[in-house]
Amino acid sequence: MDEKLGKFIDDFGALVQLSQAGNHRQQKGLQLLPALTAHLRAPADGLSVVEEKIPPHRFVDADIVMAELAAQDAAGRLAGIGGGGQRHHQSFSDMIQQSQLFPQFPLAQPDYANLAVGPDTQRQAVALGLWLFSFAGSPLAVLQRDADPRSGRQTASLEVLATSPETATKFLAEFRLRLDNNSVLKGQVISLVMSEYGPSTAGVTFHHRPSLPASDVILPVGLLQKVADHTVGIATHRASLKDHGQHLKRGILLYGRPGTGKTHTVRHLLGQTEGSTAILLSGGSLARISEAARMARALQPSIVVLEDCDLIAEDRSFGHGPQPLLFEVLDAMDGLDDDADVAFVLTTNRPDLLERALAQRPGRVDLAVEIPLPAHAERVRLLELYGRLVAFSPEALDAAAERTEGTTASFARELVRRAVVAAALEDAPVSDSHLSAAVEDLMADAETLTRSLLGSGSDSAAGPGPGFPGPGTVFPGPGLL
Repeated sequence: MDEKLGKFIDDFGALVQLSQAGNHRQQKGLQLLPALTAHLRAPADGLSVVEEKIPPHRFVDADIVMAELAAQDAAGRLAGIGGGGQRHHQSFSDMIQQSQLFPQFPLAQPDYANLAVGPDTQRQAVALGLWLFSFAGSPLAVLQRDADPRSGRQTASLEVLATSPETATKFLAEFRLRLDNNSVLKGQVISLVMSEYGPSTAGVTFHHRPSLPASDVILPVGLLQKVADHTVGIATHRASLKDHGQHLKRGILLYGRPGTGKTHTVRHLLGQTEGSTAILLSGGSLARISEAARMARALQPSIVVLEDCDLIAEDRSFGHGPQPLLFEVLDAMDGLDDDADVAFVLTTNRPDLLERALAQRPGRVDLAVEIPLPAHAERVRLLELYGRLVAFSPEALDAAAERTEGTTASFARELVRRAVVAAALEDAPVSDSHLSAAVEDLMADAETLTRSLLGSGSDSAAGPGPGFPGPGTVFPGPGLL
């Protein structure tokens, strides 16, 4: 053997021995495998691990349930697992098997993640921790982990190690039962968000429930009440409907030009559903409709809001199948049981794009309501609403409303804002003249694009398509649309 090669081999062997010796010194604390064997009173490396996957949005719920179950054993404890970054890339079973070769996973402090449980509240959930406790008289070890797409874990999980399969099965059954019956999401207003790693890794965002009185929603007389009765009122009579064999699930479509008040109407409905779970979907998050429907069923009474459904009427890029995503939306609605207290509220600027899908999926939407452009009296009320802190005269408001026929609620708000800005720039009190000047400015030919962006003007393509039902249409049974 070459002398230099032999010396290299000797030096390399010495380096490996030094590395292992240093590793042993670093890992001289209580090791994973001996700790598991002592707790389970059986060789841990001879037992099978059972994994339970948990959707990311239910991880906080899982953390709460695990803490409750472990707390039933006064001697139970929670530990962490050290060993550097490799612990994030290996399964519980891999850790146990590799611990047979040499110690590398010492028990340490648990890892925590600060997660929202409401609009203003958080919980420190165990992101990586080992629960050691007894369940139904048998020792149990459960490794709890949060999802970590960067490490290849798309979902959160519990990895259960028990001395018998029956113990693990019984524990997981109790875990699922508690998880199904309790959730921090119940009664909250949440939106489902997308993740760069895909829908399966996405979570939720909590929102404050809107508080918007009916007086702040300016619609034709009786229209808001019609919408509220169908969306909210039905839920208050759920017992009577069930007694007479009528279904509780319901769908309503709000359509009209941008800026007429569809979102405003939805905010009012959410404010009237205190105690109900509200799930909001828009844009790319509409791809999570099947998940939202499952959540709505589990967390009922619920309301699911799908904004701007026309954006996905024919688009297959959002979904995961050959049909447009809107069909998946309608199929998810149809998949609910008749006694599910779930209301679906769809909004659109282009009902003509939805007509074909609705006709091919009857039984999903049973009320279509147009949110129309405000008439003269409603434009006056809108100007009064947005100018309630400004002393415009009734005559000025009436003149402004007369001059702005064909405009939207958003236009009225911008009109008042411009009048206030103009007065501020002049360092003068807001007056009728400022409102009049704002009207002239916004209604000028040069502001055609601005009016279009505010949803006003004939150039705003948002009207009903040919043959689409008129305002407040109730579709006939038994084949409800």
